[in-house]
Parts: sequence; structure tokens; C-alpha cells
Amino acid sequence: MHRRRRTAISVSAVLLAAAPLLTACGSEAHPGAAAVIGGQRVEVSTLQAQVADVRAAQAKAPEGQQMIADTGQLGRAKLFDLIVDRVVKKAADDAGITVTRKELQQAQAAYTAQAGGAEALAATFLQQRGVAPDQVDGVVEREVLIGKLAESIGAANTPDGQQKLNAVFTAAAKSLDIDVNPRYGTWDNQKLVLGDYKAPWITQLTKQAPPANEVPTA
Repeated sequence: MHRRRRTAISVSAVLLAAAPLLTACGSEAHPGAAAVIGGQRVEVSTLQAQVADVRAAQAKAPEGQQMIADTGQLGRAKLFDLIVDRVVKKAADDAGITVTRKELQQAQAAYTAQAGGAEALAATFLQQRGVAPDQVDGVVEREVLIGKLAESIGAANTPDGQQKLNAVFTAAAKSLDIDVNPRYGTWDNQKLVLGDYKAPWITQLTKQAPPANEVPTA
């Protein structure tokens, strides 16, 4: 069982490592929106607020100037995160998967313990994922959902398992009819990426993942 949990959590890299691409069209019909996902607008102001949150945290960090320089496409990175959040939640909803408060607390505790404390965890997310401290909880919830979804469909950490999990996310993305403002690129349902955007830090946190047996799957 522990092996299965370890496999499920590690498979989260499939989606997270995919650095943004998806298909968008006609965003001019949605002025002020960075994207429209499942009929719901992601306002440019909402995206800008997330970017400002990260920039404020980076500015306070010891290597803040370097982090800022390394995250020049932060707006696209945050939009990618917002899209991925919706895709993962849609896939989880379709599969009848939810995350309890206890599961989130335990997952948070596992990540914190592995990182060496809350401050170290926040620093890791900020540096490697462009995630501000108050955005960490949302990312942890997404990680747990991905792990539970992977386990529910038997998606092992193999090429076949990754393909199986990607197929689930692709179906969810297609059903959401994602339309991205051209200024941020286009969303590709098959590749699960946003334009030509590349975020090298996105793939790194999976190396920091907590021991799988510390993250409950039920």
C-alpha cells in the first residue's frame, strides 16, 4: 500500500512538469479576462494580484533579486497554475475524489517536516515554484488531489501510468473549454501547457515531495 501511495504522489510530476501550452481563441470577446475556464472568468486583476503577492515575497528573500530575474514570465506562470488548479479539480470532481481537512493538514505537516520547518518550506515553494507563502496551501491541496486521482486510476510512475493520468487531465481540460487571452499564449489540451512558456522551477518541487506513506489516500 505504501508503494502505491509513493507512486501516486510522484506521478504528480506528469502535470506539473508540463510547463504551459493549451489552445485559446477569441479572448478579445472577454475584455479584462486573462482566461475563461469552464465559463468562469479569471480576471487580469486576479492574476496581477497573485503576481504582486509573489513579487512581494521575493523582494524580502535573501536571494530575491535573483529570483525576480529568474521569473520574468511570472504572469504566465501564475496563469498556468490557475488553469492547472481548475483542470485538476475538474478531473477529481469527475472521479468523485475529494480531499478532507485532515488530509490537507497531514500533507502540509509532511511537506513541512521534510523541508525542515515552515519557513524552509515557504522558501522552497517561493524559490522553486514561484509560490508565495499564502499560496502554499492551495498547491498542497492540488498535490494531494493529483496523488489520490493517480492512485484511483492505477496510474503508476511509469510512462504508461503517466500517459493514463495525462489522458484524464486532457479530458477534463477539454470539457472546461479553456480560452486564454492571447497576451499570455494559447492552451494546448493534449500537452497541458501554455504557449511556449517554460518554468524550470515547476519540475523541482517533486524532488522535495514528502514520504508517500505520510500522505493519506482515503
